[in-house]
Amino acid sequence: MERYFNLFYSCNQRISIDSRTVEPGSLFIAIVGATFNGNQFIQSALDQGASYCITSEETLSDGERIFFVPDTLLFLQKLANFHRSRFAIPVIGITGSNGKTTTKELIVAVLSTKFKVLFTEGNLNNHIGVPLTLLRLKPHHEIAVIEMGANKPGDIEELCDIADPNFGVITNIGLAHLEGFGSFEGVKQTKLAMYRAMVRNQGKIFINEDDEVLMASIPSRIETIAYSLHKPSPVNGRTLASTPFLHFSFRLNGEKEHEVRSQLIGSYNVYNFLCAICIGNFFGVTEEEMVGGLEAYTPTNNRSQWKSTAKNTLIVDCYNANLTSMKAALFSLESMNAGKALAILGDMLELGDASFNAHNEIIQLCERLKIPLVCVGKEFYSISSSVEKFQNTDALIQSGRLEGIEGTTILLKGSRGIGLEKVIPFL
Repeated sequence: MERYFNLFYSCNQRISIDSRTVEPGSLFIAIVGATFNGNQFIQSALDQGASYCITSEETLSDGERIFFVPDTLLFLQKLANFHRSRFAIPVIGITGSNGKTTTKELIVAVLSTKFKVLFTEGNLNNHIGVPLTLLRLKPHHEIAVIEMGANKPGDIEELCDIADPNFGVITNIGLAHLEGFGSFEGVKQTKLAMYRAMVRNQGKIFINEDDEVLMASIPSRIETIAYSLHKPSPVNGRTLASTPFLHFSFRLNGEKEHEVRSQLIGSYNVYNFLCAICIGNFFGVTEEEMVGGLEAYTPTNNRSQWKSTAKNTLIVDCYNANLTSMKAALFSLESMNAGKALAILGDMLELGDASFNAHNEIIQLCERLKIPLVCVGKEFYSISSSVEKFQNTDALIQSGRLEGIEGTTILLKGSRGIGLEKVIPFL
């Protein structure tokens, strides 16, 4: 398998796993998945101009332009690990149940003021996305920030084996993807693979000192660099306002206080900012550079976005949802004192046996906070309650319920599969 790694470099690091995106002179790797077989598109890749192809079907190999390996996905991962090993740069691995993408983007916003940074784009944070990100490493890169997602046991260990990070972050450990993990303990042990990788690589951990679960899980004989709202950590912060955008301050080693007026909503994001500041400080980014980078950052992809329409104000956070993040969003909405408010919430998917209790808890929380609620999705719909509910987003749109809503601050939050962003044009 390794003897074909040089094909990647002979193609000037141009690589594709999708025949539709093949560039002339590139290497095409025919990945096989549950619902697709890249081997079927090898001829198409060659027609598009690929110089070489890697196949897992031996009968397709010609030994000249098409080469056989037993497992093309493993080839991709091994190639990425080999390529990463050629770079003696800091590689920061980041995972967590909530906030890892936002934290990654904030880290990049800080580090990019001083360094050339390679980072995970979009949500390419799985067993295919991480290798593809690493294979974009070029000699000019000075730091890499690699996001790692998980939905079953062993995922983070696998990704750490590929990326070989020497700095690690776990944003938090919560109730997410329980359907795949089976229990909170399953989630915890999977995420903690990041810390185990730091032990193996003699790396360093950036850690939220206020998080009891993370603090109790620190391996012995490992260096930690902490941030906190409530403890005397090297990086301390405090929330000043969240009406609606988060306004906070931070101090480094108890010295001068610096204020940041962000373009992110939600007080729960303060720890994501402090993590980015902690990492920036470690790598020598000045306070002024960090403030500038953080204040310039604008969220995208329906994550903590503030949208003003002709009729309402929308808090769009419908890319992902679990019990922890849903509760945080509701508490944040309540703390805004926004006047007329409404929560349109979609199902939290992949919670397994915990799903009913989690969705019921959200309904009860809205009742306690006196936040009017509209629920969307089969999980919410199955709960016996007087709350307004619809089986799916299309049913909500077609019902006419969204007509006439004006002068309201509306939280839109749910798992990606619910597609709540489709209601935005009607609000």
